[in-house]
Amino acid sequence: MNDAAKELFLRGSMQLGVQLTTAELGRFYTFAAELKKWSRKINLTAIKDDADIAVKHFLDSLTLLKVVKGRGRLLDIGSGGGFPAIPVKIALHELDVVSVDAVEKKIIFQRHAARLLHLHGFEAVHARGEELAARYAGHFNWVVSRAFSDIPTFVKIALPLIKENGKIVAMKGRGGRDEARAAEKHLADLGLAVAEVIEFQLPISGDARSLVVMQRA
Repeated sequence: MNDAAKELFLRGSMQLGVQLTTAELGRFYTFAAELKKWSRKINLTAIKDDADIAVKHFLDSLTLLKVVKGRGRLLDIGSGGGFPAIPVKIALHELDVVSVDAVEKKIIFQRHAARLLHLHGFEAVHARGEELAARYAGHFNWVVSRAFSDIPTFVKIALPLIKENGKIVAMKGRGGRDEARAAEKHLADLGLAVAEVIEFQLPISGDARSLVVMQRA
């Protein structure tokens, strides 16, 4: 990652209130280099510019820390190249993270990155979301997704996986509140409700973002 992108990432993380150590910053820079290297061989991400990786992948992932805090277990469904799972794990060492994607080559990359970055308590699983309930029923404090699907499809997969007081978090762009409102009846039928919708601008880019937080009613 070039110096300009590093400066953007550092400034943006401070705007989010995320304090990163020198060692943690180093992990992000190493992750960026591996992401670019692997993306030349396999289709990990369309985002390959250093500044875009810093903002659209790393900072965007870290916005999840507005909801996810402290110890616990987090599941990221449809994580692709490891987002938000790996950035969140780098920032929150004590969080146990399971990252799931249906594309095996992306999971192979995530496992490689986790070894390289010495991420303990991180598991990358090759599976479809619909297959997870048999293994992880009632297992997680947070189940999250970033542009994985519409809210009704996501919550149908996520609901069996959360603990009794667990939260389901959909990371959305502009219109997240409208999507949440449109899904209210579907959520109610499942015994769920929208606890809050957090709307904000992504640091540096100013792009509209929202976190739709759902839990059992």
